[in-house]
Amino acid sequence: MHKVYNRILSVSGNVITVKAEGVAYEELAEITTRRGKSLAQVIKLEEDLVSLQVFAGSRGVSTDDEIRFLGHPMKVAFSDDMLGRIFDGSGEPRDNGPGITENLIPISGPSVNPSKRIIPRRMIRTHIPMIDLFNSLVASQKLPIFSFRGNPTTNC
Repeated sequence: MHKVYNRILSVSGNVITVKAEGVAYEELAEITTRRGKSLAQVIKLEEDLVSLQVFAGSRGVSTDDEIRFLGHPMKVAFSDDMLGRIFDGSGEPRDNGPGITENLIPISGPSVNPSKRIIPRRMIRTHIPMIDLFNSLVASQKLPIFSFRGNPTTNC
């Protein structure tokens, strides 16, 4: 069981920063606010400064709210009992059925080795000159088109 923190240093967009020790990258945290509880994930570590992305958004989060680190990354259940069921984005059942608690597996995998990566060659033509010439799109390319303030991709 990790320590509980109640001093948020900053809130920027959906990213909050707290001073904490013994926290791992991609670890989940539970934030308790006056509006209820919300999950967040560690997205950046700089010594004892921890940046967390709040999944439900940081609206209503104040600097004295409680943060409890859960000690594990995000996990999802994997079972034949999932067939025909409806789940939300966190893997919780939306069909009023029982939760699935066995066979929990982390949702993140190992990083891709760039030297083993297949170089993309299939260009996607949009027929919009500004995109096709200056920001060419390639099949299977990840596109950071949904970005927000505080997200590391906006700082590049």
